[in-house]
Amino acid sequence: MAVTQDDLERALRETFSRRVAVPPPLAADPAGLAIGRARRVRHRRTLTGLSLAAVATAAVTAGMAQLGGHPGRSTTPTVVLGDPRGGATAAAWPVAPDPPAPRAEGDVELIVGGALVTAEGKRYDLGIGPVERAQRLPEHGGWLVVGAPTPAGRTLWVVPSGDAPQVLLAGAEAVVLSPDGRQVAWRDGDGLFAAGLVANRLLATAGTTAARGATPVRFVGDRVLVRSRTGGHLLWRPAAGPLPDGDRRVLDVYGALPDGRPVGRVPADGHPGRSCLAVLDPADLAPTATGCAAPLAGDGLGAVSPDGRWLLVNGRTGGTDGALLVDLAGPEPGHAARAAGPTISGGVAWNGATMAVYVDRGGALARVDPDKVLAGGRASTTMLSGVTSGERPVVVAGAS
Repeated sequence: MAVTQDDLERALRETFSRRVAVPPPLAADPAGLAIGRARRVRHRRTLTGLSLAAVATAAVTAGMAQLGGHPGRSTTPTVVLGDPRGGATAAAWPVAPDPPAPRAEGDVELIVGGALVTAEGKRYDLGIGPVERAQRLPEHGGWLVVGAPTPAGRTLWVVPSGDAPQVLLAGAEAVVLSPDGRQVAWRDGDGLFAAGLVANRLLATAGTTAARGATPVRFVGDRVLVRSRTGGHLLWRPAAGPLPDGDRRVLDVYGALPDGRPVGRVPADGHPGRSCLAVLDPADLAPTATGCAAPLAGDGLGAVSPDGRWLLVNGRTGGTDGALLVDLAGPEPGHAARAAGPTISGGVAWNGATMAVYVDRGGALARVDPDKVLAGGRASTTMLSGVTSGERPVVVAGAS
């Protein structure tokens, strides 16, 4: 081919111009590196977000299962979760002593103004305010304490042996404790609830809806005695669910015999305004034995001895009001009732079967020995020192 000098020069110029227009290749692509790095960061963030969402979902689900396990419940549960001391250190919180071995005859513990007073007279400020009821835990594990009612409700405290008080319930309308200290029942909002106390925690909670005014009164075996809004009583078995119908024949229940039969007060047939002492059928609270000799008061205060022999209750003898010691032995309950001491103002604590202790209306501590009452004696009373005006001492019941 005949190629002129001009053609060669023109072709060489085009080749050089094309090579100059194309940038030379780089060993590393900065844009590609940046894009890849952004994609990896976005991928890691996505995985982290999904993990956190899964954890949060599981936590919320578990919380709903824990707090929403009662059908028909419309109020906030009273079971307290978390640290009831608000982060306070144990050293800054009152600590109760170790409960001593079984108490001697006549020994008694008191709660006075939120402080525990031992049988030896030592005072331990628990920092829990006024108290309505107190009871020892089994196996010397400490105490259960029910706070006095407030506009916000009642509080249940557990005071472990040698440790600081802890809140078990808050805002409950009513709280009752089983005699052995292993079960708790309470009213909260529109429901009744019961739970077992294990390792200072409420477990296996069971509940049911209840009409307004239905209030737990005491435990009778594994069932809860409930006062209905109409004034009658019924026995609720938490595991069975709904409440049965109430029985208007039962006015009060003071406790139960060792075989589980409740002892209570019922209206006297054909005598309006009068009442009789009755041993009740534990299945339906129907009276199985009745005695009308003991003139019982209508305040419902009293307690049956652990052996089922005695009932200490308010009544009237010889035209005078006071505490009566009623003999429950024999086919007719209450066939023998004797004046035992001043009027009972609160709970009665039996120290075994040998001694009943209570606080009278004057704030004095009264001790009733059945043997002495049978011999014609009366309760011995002791004025309590260190009790200020307006304070009402509370006798600590012993877990049976």
